[in-house]
Amino acid sequence: MSAQAYLFVAVSGALTAAQSGSNAQLARSLGRPWLVALLVSLVTAAAFVVALLASGARLPEAGRLASAPWWAWTGGLCGAAYVASTLFFAERMGAGLFTGLTITAAILTSILLDHFGVFGFRQHSAGLMRLAGAALMVLGIGIIGRF
Repeated sequence: MSAQAYLFVAVSGALTAAQSGSNAQLARSLGRPWLVALLVSLVTAAAFVVALLASGARLPEAGRLASAPWWAWTGGLCGAAYVASTLFFAERMGAGLFTGLTITAAILTSILLDHFGVFGFRQHSAGLMRLAGAALMVLGIGIIGRF
């Protein structure tokens, strides 16, 4: 994989911390968190429409849409849960704890998904070193939450 891909992923990860703060601030400013969730989703959709048009990609055929496994359609719900958590909890927890907790939960879940090879991921056993890394993540978020 290219260095640009790693950089893009790292920047995207860094932006999630900013996103939680901006979403929370917008919810506080407007006083309507569910409206903010809709607005955030509309901005996201608009960004992807622009990217789709700029890339010259075409929409897939209906049969191809129908051939996707049922769980492949749950990504939007996962994103909605994350956005809702930013609106209701990020500001009260603070950026460090909120982002650390979401990342730690994602790491733990990712290790399980890899270990069992589910949701399209290649099977990769949760060996001792991966579990040790996960334990360090949990310890780290515990320290961040305490102090």
